Amino acid sequence: MAKAKGSVFFCGECGYESTKWLGKCPACGSWNTMLEQKKISSIPSINNLTYAHAIPLADVTTTASGRVSSGIGELDRVLGGGIVPGSVTLLGGDPGIGKSTLLMQTAAELTKQGTVLYVTGEESASQLKLRAERLGVGGDMLILAENDLSAIESEVDRIKPAYVMIDSIQTMYSADCSGTNGSISQIREATSLITRMAKRTGAATFIVGHVTKDGAIAGPRILEHMVDTVLYFEGDRHASYRILRAVKNRFGSTNEIGVFEMCNTGLEEVKNPSEYMLNGRPEDASGSVVACSMEGTRPILVEIQALVCQSNFGIPRRTAVGTDFNRVNLLMAVLEKKVGLRLAASDAYVNIAGGMKMTEPAIDLGICLAIVSSAKDIVIPDNVMVFGEVGLSGEIRAVNMAGQRVQEAKKLGFGTVVLPEVCRSSVGKVEGINLVYVSQIRDAIGYIMKK
Repeated sequence: MAKAKGSVFFCGECGYESTKWLGKCPACGSWNTMLEQKKISSIPSINNLTYAHAIPLADVTTTASGRVSSGIGELDRVLGGGIVPGSVTLLGGDPGIGKSTLLMQTAAELTKQGTVLYVTGEESASQLKLRAERLGVGGDMLILAENDLSAIESEVDRIKPAYVMIDSIQTMYSADCSGTNGSISQIREATSLITRMAKRTGAATFIVGHVTKDGAIAGPRILEHMVDTVLYFEGDRHASYRILRAVKNRFGSTNEIGVFEMCNTGLEEVKNPSEYMLNGRPEDASGSVVACSMEGTRPILVEIQALVCQSNFGIPRRTAVGTDFNRVNLLMAVLEKKVGLRLAASDAYVNIAGGMKMTEPAIDLGICLAIVSSAKDIVIPDNVMVFGEVGLSGEIRAVNMAGQRVQEAKKLGFGTVVLPEVCRSSVGKVEGINLVYVSQIRDAIGYIMKK
């Protein structure tokens, strides 16, 4: 492919730029990812600075005064305490998961604090009005049905809003860039322009981004590097729960999650996720145990289910839903080697009830006990909660924030907690709850078999 005059080529995967087309990207090794883009003679500055020399950090003045509450507590938690003026937040998720709903509800709340401009490239103004009426939100937000970035920037300069919502980035178009709406070059250029606009005007900007079948934001990977915060909406669109998780946050932690429930009137905050996740738990059923995982500073109790049965095929089937598949296989190997539990000829299915995705090592003990409970047909009492990391030698290793996990179990009415022996000093004595300390996986299994 010959190089067009006044063009450069960049990799859609990693952003590597080249003056000529290459079949293989030298940076990431991807094939056929080089895309043509018009050469930009000059890149405008993100700030209205009159100097071109370095200055001391102490001399830099800021116009933003702290964070602003979005009016939605779960969103504020994920953002690290609120919205930072001038920041750019990318919200991704599967189709129908509730991205536009969350954006609309957030915009309605923010109208109480400042001017909000809602830009839609997917709906007309009348369609957006119908959706707002269905959600029961109103306010004085301004609606702009437009996908031309030049027109959007001009309107932002005229209105000077405090908040800008763009739904979605894949529909935006810039005349300065080749390609159609949704192409990698257009998405990259649109994000770059929106970021510069947010930094220049100080307007906190939210961008909706669709995801691919692999769960990543559609477009070049560099898109996530250009924005300040990247949020993902997780969950089954056919179920009622939704998990909002930060995978990048320049202004706060990426460990916090927000939990929502999709109702007829939109998204409702779930104040106590642990209680919500344990609703409908079966009584006196083998293969079920409650474990505790930490999401940021929030302890969440979840039900771990396991089903172990004789395999009818030559190769046993192994399935893990809501947790890491390889981790489950590793724990089953530990049970077979260190405990003597014969699982090689058995099918095994592990599920985190409620649809949450848990990968923290603290749920290892829960997975092991659920598998043993199903394999031996032993019922673990409903008032027992467990947590602890399981090592390859069968030892139960320490986890962080053990005291907070125990307090969460006590608050929800659990009578017994099985936890690592090495956490004894950090937990101390807790009134009203029985603490069972174990150092080996054999000790934990022995305890539930006695019960």
